[in-house]
Order: sequence, then structure tokens, then C-alpha cells
Amino acid sequence: MKFSLSWLKAHLDTDASLTEITEKLTAIGLELEGLENPADALRPFRVAKVIEAGPHPNADKLQLLKVDDGSNDPWQVVCGAPNARKDMVGVFGPPGTYIPGSDFTLKPAKIREVESFGMMCSARELELGDDHDGIIELPADAASKVGTSYADYAQLDDPIVDIAITPNRQDCMGVRGIARDLAAAGVGSLKPLDIDSVARSGAGPDVHTDDTEGCPAFYGCTVTGLTNGPSPDWMQARLKSAGQKPINALVDITNYVMLDHGRPLHVYDVAKLNGGLVARKAKTGEKLTALNDKEYVLDESMTVIADDNGAHDIGGIMGGADTGSEESTTEVLIECAYFDPASIAKTGQKLMLTSDARQRFERGVDPAFLDDGLDIATALVLELCGGKASDITRAGTPPTDMPTISYDPKQCAALGGIDVAPEKQKSILEALGFQVSLCSRAGGSLSPEAAAGEAVEMDSRLRGNTDGGDAPRWNVTPPTWRRDVAGWQDLVEEVVRIEGLDSVPSTPLPRKPGVAKPTASPEQLAERKARRAAAARGLNETVTWSFISDKEAAPFGGGTWSLANPISEDLKVMRPSLLPGLIAAAQRNADRGASSIRLFEVGRRYLESTEHQTIGFVLAGENRARSWQSGAATKYDSFDAKAEVLAILEAAGAPTEKLMDFDEAGDHYHPGQSGTLRLGPKKILAAYGVLHPSVTKALGLKGTAVAAEIFLDAIPVKKATSHMRAAFAPPALQAVTRDFAFIVDAGLPAGDLVRAVKGADKKLITAARLFDLFEGASVGEGKKSLAVEVTLQPVDATLTEEDLKAVSDKVVTSAAKLGAELRG
Repeated sequence: MKFSLSWLKAHLDTDASLTEITEKLTAIGLELEGLENPADALRPFRVAKVIEAGPHPNADKLQLLKVDDGSNDPWQVVCGAPNARKDMVGVFGPPGTYIPGSDFTLKPAKIREVESFGMMCSARELELGDDHDGIIELPADAASKVGTSYADYAQLDDPIVDIAITPNRQDCMGVRGIARDLAAAGVGSLKPLDIDSVARSGAGPDVHTDDTEGCPAFYGCTVTGLTNGPSPDWMQARLKSAGQKPINALVDITNYVMLDHGRPLHVYDVAKLNGGLVARKAKTGEKLTALNDKEYVLDESMTVIADDNGAHDIGGIMGGADTGSEESTTEVLIECAYFDPASIAKTGQKLMLTSDARQRFERGVDPAFLDDGLDIATALVLELCGGKASDITRAGTPPTDMPTISYDPKQCAALGGIDVAPEKQKSILEALGFQVSLCSRAGGSLSPEAAAGEAVEMDSRLRGNTDGGDAPRWNVTPPTWRRDVAGWQDLVEEVVRIEGLDSVPSTPLPRKPGVAKPTASPEQLAERKARRAAAARGLNETVTWSFISDKEAAPFGGGTWSLANPISEDLKVMRPSLLPGLIAAAQRNADRGASSIRLFEVGRRYLESTEHQTIGFVLAGENRARSWQSGAATKYDSFDAKAEVLAILEAAGAPTEKLMDFDEAGDHYHPGQSGTLRLGPKKILAAYGVLHPSVTKALGLKGTAVAAEIFLDAIPVKKATSHMRAAFAPPALQAVTRDFAFIVDAGLPAGDLVRAVKGADKKLITAARLFDLFEGASVGEGKKSLAVEVTLQPVDATLTEEDLKAVSDKVVTSAAKLGAELRG
């Protein structure tokens, strides 16, 4: 909601500064979104007088002017405006001034070989209007203001405030409602609403409602003998401050009343109507071309305003193009109706049509403001366009009944946490338009006679002068413009926000003895450790969308869950893998010049009926940059991915020494350059490898990349018995290493050999690792040599040669079960 400061002050009598007003708006729940002053862009422009005007020596349609803007010497200006002449007063932009309407900065220039400095400006160049046929011509008495900033001369210094209106605050969809809130908060006082009396004569128009559910009340009157034209400058200025474009007086009046009071209206050209107007349900398949020149197909759930020829207006949302007012309009019917908020919202959603009127009706406009809104609009039409007004035809009954809420002032402190005196609470509620009356001792509201008799007592009891009995309860009736208030909790909210949320004390909750401190589960701790390990190894954490497109999900087996009505086709499927989002992020980084990309994410995959916590990462680009030491740059390969997986799994507490390496990582990985790490044949803890070229191509990633997914929910975790780290206890005896080289079949996985060697003696052998691979004629065709380093850790005594030989024999025997022979 946008409005100018002067517009606000038309309803609010205040001496508060702009800063005080905007701070208070945010404090009472009308959050400031923007603040601008149109005068700031026009301050460099000056009131100037043309002291000489003559023909340009080299151009028939140009003039050579001498312009006095109050500076020491006149400026020489080449001007092509037809109305430029000697002694006229206009608006001058000196060199260095930015022209907002043309989007350029003035510089000294030569025009047809003649130097020109600055510019005499038109209304369009200053974004003050659409006129560009000539330069701005000010009144003759403006000559006394030569040298004055044009923004000051034209009194354009009127800041525009933009605030966010929450859906429940329908009363603040008009400037007067905002002024009422500020007045209740102590920023000035609300000016009385003076509605000019309208001289009416003659029968009102034929309007009625056949849809009492969608349109409970339909009021209307006509104005004949009017002359349409442009609206006055003050109205145009206010509409522009709200972001509205002035059209003509009749349309501008309806928009102005809507923005000023939150009361949408519509004006019909009577000459374009056939018969009376009726609010009814649309017919299935009925079509209507709206004011936005788009055709809409309606159904029987929607409310329309129609005459004998058919529907002309999507009720409460947008009028029709064929009955709108024009410059030639001489007779209008002014519609002021109340439409059901739920019906308006459903119709707008079905038609995918939004408008300022819809925003207000679906929140709920004031049902008691129909007569006043019609009088305000009619008075403006008579004032600006002339004519004669008819009586008002009132069809239907607006829903003006409001609930009465029983309220105890003590509830403010109990719920809101702030103790506000009862008389202050009553003052706040009444300033907001609520009616407050004292409950009778027997319960219920006081009769008018009893209320008059107990007025003095109520004042006394509000001030705390009670007779020792129970605290008084009130009956509070919300105003008709506050349909969001339904219970005593809402009344507390009103009091607290006006009193000030900053006044609510910050009170910590007491900690009762014996209540356990919050702790993380073993799974959460494992996830945290894995996340930290990934970051510590130089991977950058990302957060991508949980929804992806069908195209992105297809290489990963497709998505099981998809939305029937997504906000975008690119966010339709719940991801079956974290890799599509990471691949897209990797490409975005590559497009911005990143040479080495290391990204990871912790999130969920969605498969069939379950979701799985997962860590995914992608490595792309250069693993090692080129240098004089290593030569050419190297790329990432599957071993890099496996190394990262093992390090993260170890940090998460997985038993990495027991892991088995398998292939079958999935179709989205490159065969022969990928694998899985498992505990046993079926329990997969991670999949890793080079991404298949078809996947990277389908997802738009250039070049090769390696990736992995670690399935955190598959890691066996144990609940810690202590929060303390285990004490460091190094072995008392020094470890011993022995190297073994075996001739094996070329197809034997090295991991199988390493696992067999390590299992030869589980008591003494603490580690085994592959350190060499050799293939050649000397080892035989179809064979390869694998060298394994074995670490032996003595436990009770230093190992003797006999002990070492016994272990070596076990290693050779265990390897022989795989067909391995000790290399001679």
C-alpha cells in the first residue's frame, strides 16, 4: 500500500516527523517496505527565464536561447520546442543533470556546429506527465523565483510511503484506516470524516441482486448531464503516489475512493447498458472481456453484474470493457456493492485474475460503508464533472452484525505479557473503533437506560476504585471494518501492538530441577560430524531445492512423488537424489569462471514411501592446477571421490575397516569407474564414481565430473556412553611392517586381496594397504602383481622371528584362497 505524506495528513492531524511516523507504522504491524521522495530527482532542475530567443544559424526548426537560471552568466541553449520564446519562464536542467524521463545525463554538446549547455525540459522528460509537444511553461509570476529549485517551487516535496499490509488488516487497505491506527498509537489525532451532503432527486436506477450469497448488498445511483474529462491535479498526484495512472475523472474518482477509504466502486456508462443491472451467478461457459482486454470464460460459481444483454462485470474483481466510461460519457451508474470475501477469492483463483478491488473484497471491506462510499463518490462526480444525482437504490442487506466479545482487562497481562491499565486499554480500543461497555453484574450487556445510569461507576471502576469485588468484565463490539477480530485474544493483540511490542518484557522461562537438558540423537551427532568433515576437507556446502524437474529426475530413476499443481514445471518432482541440484550448482559455478568445484549438500532423498537423509557431493574441474612441479593440470577421478567418501564415513562413525567395495553404483555412474561401499553384500553405505556422460549432458554440465552419495541413515551408530572423548592410550610396543607381493589374476579386485590379508590374523594385523600395482610380461599374461603393506602390532611381547614367520605363513595361506601366489 503506497500513499503520500500529504495524503495521510489529510486524515491525520499530526506534527510528527516522517521518521517518527514510519517507525510507528512498523511498530504497530504496518511494516515499512519503502520510502521515496519524487522531489529528490528534480532538485537539480531550476526555475529559469528565457532572456533571448533567436533562430539557429544552421537549422530552421531550432532556436538559440539565452537562459537565466540565477547563476552568474546566462546559459546558451539550443532548443527545438515550438513554444520556446523570449520572456517565458520554464524549467532548466544545467549540464551534469540527470534527465529521468530520457535516462541520460546532460553534457555540453555541439548541435549543428553551435554549442549548447543544458536543456529546457518538457513534462515527460521530468516524468511529470505525457506532454512532450513543448517545454514546461510556468506562470509569468514565476519569474520572481528564477534560480529556485523546481521541486521547491512546485511543492513536490511530498514523500511516498510504502507499507506491507498483512491479509487480516482489511481496514488498512485505505489511507484513512492507516491514519486511524496511527492516531490510536498516539501519532496525532484522526480528523473527522466530513461527507458532503448530496442533493438527490428522481428515482434511483433499476439494480437488484439474485445472488444473495455472493453479493448480499447492491447499492447504486445515477448521475446525468455530466461532462467527463481529466481529474484535478491534486487527485492525480495522490493516485500517482499510490502507483495508479490517471485515466479520466470518472475512473480516477472510483480509484481514489478505493485507495482513500478501502471501498471499491465501479462506474457504468448508462448509454451502453440495456435494462437494469442485476448481481447473479454466471452461466457456465458465459464469456466476458474485462477492462484488461482479456476474455474470461465463467462458470456458475462466479458472481457477475449483468443487464439484459449479458454479464458486464466480474463482480468485485474487474469491470467489463464494453460498459466503461469514456470522454464522451454523459450519464453514469455508480455501483457500490458488498461481495462475499470467500466467493471473491475463489473466483480470482479460478480465473488467475487479480486486481486492487479483489485484494480488498477478498479481505473484507466495511459492509456498513456502502451509503457513505456512494455519497463520497457521487459528491466528487458532481464537483468535478457536474450533473444531477438520483436517489439511491438499495438492493439486499449488507452483513453488518458484529459479535460481542466478553473481555477481562486482566487477560492482557495474562496472554500478552504486558500490564496495561484498564482505562488505557479502553482508550486504545475505542480509538480503533471498538465499542466498549461494562457487563452487568448479572452477566450480559447493560440496557441503554442502565448503561447511562452506570457511566459514572464504569469510569470509577476503570480507574481501580472498585468496591472489593471481582474485577469488571467488558462487552466489546468490533467495528464493521474489523471482521478479523473474533475473540478476546484478538483484543489483547490490538492493545499490545498499539501499546508497543517493545514494552513486552523479556522473561526467561524457569528451568525446573530434574528436567533433562536437550541432547542430540546419535544419528544427529553422526550427521554433524560428517558435515564438519566434508567442510574441513575443502568441500563447500550448498542448499538446493528439494523439488526438481522431470528432466532432472529421469537419469536417477525418476521421481516417485510429484506435485499436481506446481508453481513451476522446474519444481515439480521431489528429488530421488541430491545430485541433480549439485550438478546444476556446479555448472553455475563453472559458468562464473570457477576452475575447481567442490560442492556438497546434506539433505533428504524421497523414494517411494520413505525419505532418506543423505550427503551428496560433486567434484568437477581441476583437482590440481598446472604448475612447474606437477606439469599439466589434473582432473578429478573416481579415486578422489572414494577418498572423500571414506573420510566422511570415518568421521560419521562408520566401520570403514569392514567396508567391502562393489560395483553396480547405478546407471547414472560410468561403468568401470564407479562403485559402492557396503557392510556385507546388501547394506550399501555409499555410491561413488565418475558421472555417466549421458547424465552430465542431459543436465547441462560441461566436461566430466565425479560424485558420490553417502546414505547417512544406513550407517550403524551407537549411543555414546559418555560425552567425554576416549583417553589417548598409545601401544606400549612398537609396530612392525612387512611387505608382500602377490601374483593374481588380472580381474581380481585389489580390495578383496587386502581384505583377505588383513583377516589372516585379526589379533596382530592392525592394517593392510595396497601400495603397488605391476603388469607386464614378467608376471605372465592375464596376471598382475599387487604389493600389500601389512602392519603388525605386538600386544604382550616383542615379536620374534618365529612369530613373524607364523604370521607371514597365515597371510600367504589366506591370499592363496583367492588364487594368489607369493611373487618369487
